[in-house]
Amino acid sequence: MTTKTLLLAAALLAGVSLPAATLAQDFNPDATIRIGSLYEPQNLDNTAGAGQGINEAFNGNVYEALFQLTDEGNVEPRLVEGYEVSEDGLTYTFTLKSGVSFHSGDPLTAADVKYSIERVTAEASKSSRKRSLSTITAIETPDDQTVVITLSARSVSLPYNLSYVWVVNDAAADITASADGTGPYTLGEWRRGSALALERNDAYWGEAPTNGEVIYTYFTDATALNNALLTNAVDIITSVQSPDSLAQFAGNASFTVTEGASTTKELLAYNDRVAPFDNVKVRKALARATDKARLLNSIWGDYGTLIGSFVPPTDPWYVDLTGVDAYDVESAKALLAEAGYPDGFEFTLDTPDYDPHPIVAQFLQAEYAKIGVKVNINIITANEWYTKIYQEKNFEATLQEHVNHRDIVFYGNPDFYWGYNNPEVVQLIADSEAAATEEDQVAKLTEANELIAEDAASNWLYLYPQIVVSAANVTGYPINGLNSQFFAYDIQKSE
Repeated sequence: MTTKTLLLAAALLAGVSLPAATLAQDFNPDATIRIGSLYEPQNLDNTAGAGQGINEAFNGNVYEALFQLTDEGNVEPRLVEGYEVSEDGLTYTFTLKSGVSFHSGDPLTAADVKYSIERVTAEASKSSRKRSLSTITAIETPDDQTVVITLSARSVSLPYNLSYVWVVNDAAADITASADGTGPYTLGEWRRGSALALERNDAYWGEAPTNGEVIYTYFTDATALNNALLTNAVDIITSVQSPDSLAQFAGNASFTVTEGASTTKELLAYNDRVAPFDNVKVRKALARATDKARLLNSIWGDYGTLIGSFVPPTDPWYVDLTGVDAYDVESAKALLAEAGYPDGFEFTLDTPDYDPHPIVAQFLQAEYAKIGVKVNINIITANEWYTKIYQEKNFEATLQEHVNHRDIVFYGNPDFYWGYNNPEVVQLIADSEAAATEEDQVAKLTEANELIAEDAASNWLYLYPQIVVSAANVTGYPINGLNSQFFAYDIQKSE
């Protein structure tokens, strides 16, 4: 008998109650957790346009930040022991945790934090959060455990924004294909186009992972991903892409199906700089010509959520705006005529080549034909999307899923790829960040949210469901996946 079994027997004989964890099914602390995903990183540097796959695999697992956004949506200290804010809100003094080392063995110092923040804010950085840190005017390191950040204006979201800054060893060079973080896993083998392995960091400063290794296996087809779980080739699917596949798992004792809170928005993004999408009436007409309830049902069945703006219910400034520009084909035709397009118009829709975008594009093509608008679908790869749409802004309209939490701030940046520019919204979003209290921040962003919806800045189609499916003997994984992060360190696999 094992020591654990002897203790359990003795406790039962003595009538002593034990913690639930003790009574739970045994798990293998050295197990390999096999995670199936559709999101392979483009590279391993989250400031180099690596895509959402790098966040899924590395955030909190390989790299850590001063603060961490938990799966419940809370911001908690991670690499900081504590911090102080000056009365005017312009100076933050952070004290780092002691005894933290990088995977290479180098100790974490204030210089590493300074280096990491400056990587995100650098001119060449492709981080979508670079603008959120633009109020930083100076970073000082009076000693190895202290970081002093000076701001040009109040930034009520600074701790939250710093949760996006992975702390990297300042001695590291190119990390697009390597890694040197402080997290509970080190980078193992990365077989591009196939799999990425993370190995337990036995020198980790914090609580050890409840498994020995994590392998992300990448698929380009959702059916192949589902089959991998059915055939025991993987243990977990991080985000199911079709409700049709759930029938294979729901009600089957061999699997666990969990639906969490999602921040992933499917949207038709216009280039608001170019005609006819610089005309608010055209944008509102297309919104009213879109039967979003039928689209969502055709893609997700009973899953997912209709949204009337870019803000999901998990954000503090959420308002139900689904009634703005509700489905009304006749009203859509009238608006087009008022905008000067009584006979409609023609445009090209650049569409990523992975599900569900091609299907959504075909749906929109059929919808808009009813109001005389011809949609030419141009299928592009994820890499082409990043270059053509995000970098060069060379497009008329595109489909994309945006995964980030609290990302309404993108509509306050006229230089963002969709080019929306309402000075009132820009000011509200800027003022919200300079707010003295969170209540004031929420009020301003709620107002901005309502203005963006009235402008039909984009066409927000639906909020994805967040459905995780696992083998029944696997537990402890995150269910919400905010920002596509997928913390692996608490996952347990029983024998």
